Amino acid sequence: MTGLPGFATDRGFDLDAVPYSGRVLLEGLLRTGQEDTAAVLGKRLAQGETPDVEIEFRPARLLVQDYTGIPMLVDLAAMRSRVADPGAVAPVVPMDVVVDHSVQVDFAGRPDAAALNEARELERNRERYAFLKWSEQAFDGLRVIPPGQGIVHQINLERLATVVSVGPDGTAFPDTVLGTDSHTTMVNGLGVLGWGVGGLEAEAVLLGMAQPMRVPSVVGVRLTGALRPGVSSTDLALTLTRRLREENVLGVILEFTGPGVGALSAPDRCTIANMAPEYGAMCAFFPVDEETVRYLGSTGRPEESVRLVEEYCRQQRLFRQGPEPVFGRTVDFDLGEVTASLAGPSFPHQRIPLSGLPDSFAALQPEIRSAESGLRDGDIVIAAITSCTSTSNPTAMLAAGLLARKAVERGLTVPAHVKTSLSPGSRAVARYLEAAGLLPALEQLGFHVTGHGCMTCNGGSGPLADEIASAVEDHGLAVCAVLSGNRNFESRVHAQVKAGYLASPALVVALALAGHVRLDPERDPLGVDRDGTPVHLRDLWPDSAELAALEAEFLTPEAFTAAVEPPAGWADIPAQSGAVYAWDEQSTYVRPPAYLDEAPALASLHGARALVALGDDVSTDHISPVGAIRRNSPAGEYLGGRGVTVFNSYGSRRGNHEVMARGTFANPRLHNGLLPPGDSGGDTLHLPTGERLPVFDAAERYAHSATPLIVLAGANYGMGSSRDWAAKGPRLLGVRAVLAQSFERIHRANLCAVGILPLLLPEGESWASLGLTGHEEFALDLDRVRETGLAGVRAGGTAFTTRADVHSAGEWNVLLSGGTLRYLLDRLESGGER
Repeated sequence: MTGLPGFATDRGFDLDAVPYSGRVLLEGLLRTGQEDTAAVLGKRLAQGETPDVEIEFRPARLLVQDYTGIPMLVDLAAMRSRVADPGAVAPVVPMDVVVDHSVQVDFAGRPDAAALNEARELERNRERYAFLKWSEQAFDGLRVIPPGQGIVHQINLERLATVVSVGPDGTAFPDTVLGTDSHTTMVNGLGVLGWGVGGLEAEAVLLGMAQPMRVPSVVGVRLTGALRPGVSSTDLALTLTRRLREENVLGVILEFTGPGVGALSAPDRCTIANMAPEYGAMCAFFPVDEETVRYLGSTGRPEESVRLVEEYCRQQRLFRQGPEPVFGRTVDFDLGEVTASLAGPSFPHQRIPLSGLPDSFAALQPEIRSAESGLRDGDIVIAAITSCTSTSNPTAMLAAGLLARKAVERGLTVPAHVKTSLSPGSRAVARYLEAAGLLPALEQLGFHVTGHGCMTCNGGSGPLADEIASAVEDHGLAVCAVLSGNRNFESRVHAQVKAGYLASPALVVALALAGHVRLDPERDPLGVDRDGTPVHLRDLWPDSAELAALEAEFLTPEAFTAAVEPPAGWADIPAQSGAVYAWDEQSTYVRPPAYLDEAPALASLHGARALVALGDDVSTDHISPVGAIRRNSPAGEYLGGRGVTVFNSYGSRRGNHEVMARGTFANPRLHNGLLPPGDSGGDTLHLPTGERLPVFDAAERYAHSATPLIVLAGANYGMGSSRDWAAKGPRLLGVRAVLAQSFERIHRANLCAVGILPLLLPEGESWASLGLTGHEEFALDLDRVRETGLAGVRAGGTAFTTRADVHSAGEWNVLLSGGTLRYLLDRLESGGER
């Protein structure tokens, strides 16, 4: 293979002008024989042009977690059951499955919380984990990382990412990754190009297909200055999230450049890159440099691997040095302007200064009400140090420990109504906190380690105490959560929590001490000490020099490389053997999916009805909940009717399409415009009769009358998690098209992958501004939609033209086949190329 520098010279463009992320794409094209495409892409990127080039991207590896990985493997197992040669359904790309999403904070505030939560996790998920064990022995190239190890993205940073890979023939090439979790972008902070995709896209790549993609614009974020003392990486990430949302970076490749990059540690960069889905970017790339190399060594990578990274990247001009690349558009950002920040109460881009906290909550709940127990609106009922976003950052975690120690020394305590938890993203965190003598202080404040997984960040916050839950329910109180995570959509953290605020780990501890969000943390005391003296945040905030000293002494490679055994009981879970899975027809966790039976359905629609009519910023949490299954819901009735008493969560039931279809649009916080204003819940109107029904029951009625369905939506439809069940579920309900103002990147691709057509409403219009109510009958002219990209729509007396939001020929092929799985099966059954 011609090296990048030589290729650029031969093809007449300046490689130094190409953004580093673009250079990684060019290397992949050259290595896979796409030289002509590489030449076109390289010239356009070097000139700062929008690439507008369709490529076939082939990552070095795939990375998934159990909530998305098990449904993928269920699909593969079902395909093996259908084809003549089961061995033909075999991974071509290596894939790691990190089991991190299923553990919940059932127990907290006690020394044995982690052991109890892990035991409960294995008890609940025994059948799922047995299926994972079968999968690992059945599919070559599949590795399962058992529960209790940590969070997928933090494990990727600390253990899995090589930055430079080496093939079987000894050839070195950049480590690249696709993951079925939107925060896969976190590893961009180490110079590893990767992003989140839907599970169906990942399945296609796993079986040997390239990911077809039209290379988006590469936007530079030019950093200058340095963070002020006391300002955290979380403050920076939340400030950037708001700024970049305002800059409309939806779907672009962001690359960080400028002198300020060198002022950020590798963990700081990874915190920023983790939040790429929250500001809407496809990825957020930091090129490899001296700091990357330092981080690899500090986390215990072998010396020869670290040396290879530096030598290879310098030779291929992938090492950040010399002149800054050319970008068609650059966003300037001064690190020195960042101040202490929070984000809330319901979106990650709602960045507020600390002083804005009380006004933020007052806008949500103007009048403060109380229960007889004394619990009030604005009280914090969950305070969680959680998420790879922050627990991967040693500076942030040591700061939380230092603040806790100072609080304990002053005699401060956390109010009893606050459920506290510490859920690190890897075992390394507790090791260095304990070595530094800070873990006991956190534990004294109730922040005992509750497990090593996503937990509260992913909605696994567990139950509130009975008396707290009853007070909230009986009085309709607007209670709050504060967490060091990356998402705070309404009801995501807990169904009873009205407001969620994202904060650094140290601020989580500080606000837990206060116990409510009705204060200005910069001005008001967090509490009083043993002598009755008010204690303010400034009195507890860690000193930068003290933090640096702790990092130098206690962040050793040994903290990151010590062996971790699977939890007790993992080895005792029995598993099947053999190449083909023996399905249990009575299982409520793992069933062969019905969507494999779906026939292609991309044809004009007549007499279609809107199943739901939604507004802006509908997340995949709204579409396909991840949390607890209510007993009186369609999914709960389905499980109860089969004798199930422990329902577990929607996330854990993703291997069963019967549960997931019934859970689609069942989020109690979903606002459906077909219902009265202010109403919410998992209901809709069956429009022909006007009867109010659960969404699933209404869809069943429509199916019996052969009525095609659509969804009406606003801007940013499908924001949040990469959850492919937010597309699979609607497909099983009979939805054939979604008409929206805009789509979030991954969800748009997921819709295509299940055969649902994403259609953009006319520019500047919403379904309401077009005069629609959602009660109309719809006709969609799709006869020439592939050729023209346009689809005419008639609804009542209104006619308008929509544009298909389909980005590549590969996506059209999948749509016309009825979805990715039918596309793959057709080729496997016909012996065609993948």
